[in-house]
Formats: sequence, structure tokens, C-alpha cells
Amino acid sequence: MPAKDVFHEVVKTALQKDGWQITNDPLTISVGGVNLSIDLAAEKLIAAERQGQKIAVEIKSFLQKSSAISEFHTALGQFINYRGALRRVQPERVLYLAVPLTTYNTFFQLDFPKDMIAENKVKMLIYDVEREVIFQWIN
Repeated sequence: MPAKDVFHEVVKTALQKDGWQITNDPLTISVGGVNLSIDLAAEKLIAAERQGQKIAVEIKSFLQKSSAISEFHTALGQFINYRGALRRVQPERVLYLAVPLTTYNTFFQLDFPKDMIAENKVKMLIYDVEREVIFQWIN
């Protein structure tokens, strides 16, 4: 099992504060002969519809400022692979890439990362490390 990200518990707490029930920690799936492990899975019951929203979250810390682009390559590649796998085995689940607010406000505002996020239609969950809350959902 892969090691948990430094901010794994921060994101887990933030999701719970936002009304999400953690259903898998981690979410392990098998597809096409490959086993994958996505950091978290959660559900939120929508009372009016009586149907739950289901998400999966891949958490990244981006703590290595000198290699942000390298971490970005890894994060984007994982996101694309995990999204493709989920489409095949759990198509009702929406994948989000979770990144810290400070990183989102700096690195993710640069032209290249912004373009790649848009081009690859990456859904993001921006979390505040200090307050342990979800700052923003980007669909």
C-alpha cells in the first residue's frame, strides 16, 4: 500500500467538516489487470434527491517547492489514470485532485499548470492546511 500524503488527515478532516462521509481510506480498485489505490472515497447524501454524490480524492501536498513541476507531472498523470480507471469500474464516482491553498495560489496560477488543468479537465479540491477546511471546489 502506498504511503499516505503528508496532508492526508487534513483533507479527510476537511471533507468530514464539509458533510462528507469517508467510505474508503484508501479506495482500491482493480481494472485491466492493474491494482490502483486512490487516497480517499466519500459520499454525501443529497436529501432532496435521495441519491448520494460519490467522489474520490487524490491528495497532493506540493511541499517540494524546488520540484513543483515534477510533482505536478506525477499528480496530473495519476489523476488521468485514476479517472480512466474509475470510468470503467465506478462511473458514478467523480475524481478530484486535492491541492493546498498556498500551492493553488502560486504554482497553479502559472500559465502552464493552468492550461494543463483546463486541457485535461481536472476537477480540483483546494484545501486550507491550517484551518483543515475545503476552501474551494473547482469543477
